[in-house]
Amino acid sequence: MSGSLRAALRLGVWAARGRPGRRHLSEAAAGSAGGSGGADGGSGGGSGSREAVERLVREHPVVVFMKGSPAQPLCGFSNAVVQILRLHGVEDYRAHDVLQDPDLRQGIKNYSNWPTIPQVYLNGEFVGGCDILLQMHQNGDLVEELKKLGIRSALLDAEKDQEKK
Repeated sequence: MSGSLRAALRLGVWAARGRPGRRHLSEAAAGSAGGSGGADGGSGGGSGSREAVERLVREHPVVVFMKGSPAQPLCGFSNAVVQILRLHGVEDYRAHDVLQDPDLRQGIKNYSNWPTIPQVYLNGEFVGGCDILLQMHQNGDLVEELKKLGIRSALLDAEKDQEKK
């Protein structure tokens, strides 16, 4: 387990924030800032527009908006999300570096009505950030959510291997 993930576990960031967990896209849309969507007011097709963000969210079953890339995360929380996905054997996902595009960075926050990065989407549904993904990992919900996407968690195989020994 990486140092960042251990630190997140110790700090209990998911409990400290006290935010609700998953919200469906329709709820996020209804609750977004003024309903306008992206950083450009939701009117054009810029990278931060509601339409552009929705295309990105729906482009793949697992989508992460993060700081940096999976190969080189640029913040501890983004790194923790990458490590959790790795633990579950999820290698096929789309990652978007919000540091490369300020409009996208603000647009995804407006879209989800969630103020922080990283943000994780499963099958077009906003799951939450590092804190929520960590909580789902710890309580087993992530295994179930991945199963709904047709992804078998590597942790299930690791469990079987341990039982054989």
